[in-house]
Amino acid sequence: MKHFIYPLVFVIFCFSHASAQKSKVDNLPNFDKKPWNFGYYLGINKNSFLIDYKKSNYTDANVKVDAGMGFIIGVIVEKRLHKNLSLRFEPGLISNVKKLYFSNANGSFLTKRDSLREVPSTYLHLPILFKFSTDRLRNIKPYAIGGIALDYNFSSNQDNPDDNYAGEFRMTKTALMYEVGLGMDFYLPYFKFSPSIRGIFAINNELIPDNTGPASPWTAPIDRFATRGIFLKLTFE
Repeated sequence: MKHFIYPLVFVIFCFSHASAQKSKVDNLPNFDKKPWNFGYYLGINKNSFLIDYKKSNYTDANVKVDAGMGFIIGVIVEKRLHKNLSLRFEPGLISNVKKLYFSNANGSFLTKRDSLREVPSTYLHLPILFKFSTDRLRNIKPYAIGGIALDYNFSSNQDNPDDNYAGEFRMTKTALMYEVGLGMDFYLPYFKFSPSIRGIFAINNELIPDNTGPASPWTAPIDRFATRGIFLKLTFE
């Protein structure tokens, strides 16, 4: 979390300080009167997994997730519903790589090939979000945002007949997410800049069990395997 919160706080502090030093002139005074708005965003993400284990017979199972940093990029289409409420569609790409380290007490994972799985992910992220804003204070406006998203994993090997016995950790092609976040709008002379921090959480189980079912030391102990992540988004509108 600190890798995202500290940069976001720094960015917000810098822009807030700069805005306070400016004259009392409102930038882009008619910006929020437009019924439609468009823009783009980029940023960084760190995605991991929430792993729930089955309670019986697998008490020694453990999967450690090493979550790598990745990027996000996309576009924005916004429909204003009220001066403090808008509906946003923010399609984009999310890319990152995670490493899974499997272990248990019975020694099933004796080699690095057996215990380590790399999970590259490139998602088409399709969120529909409601943005709730405060009233504008000069050139600053805080907001909260939330909604649901459908993610399509281009790196999914769901249809691969090989499983972990052949070195393939399989996940579903699609995931239903909910997304929440906080941010700040800064009205600059020529555009609006909006840093925000977001969290995404998968609702469905994304795990594809191994073909051997309950005999698999990799997937049999796992009851639920779902993406969760955090990202810092910089928006330009």
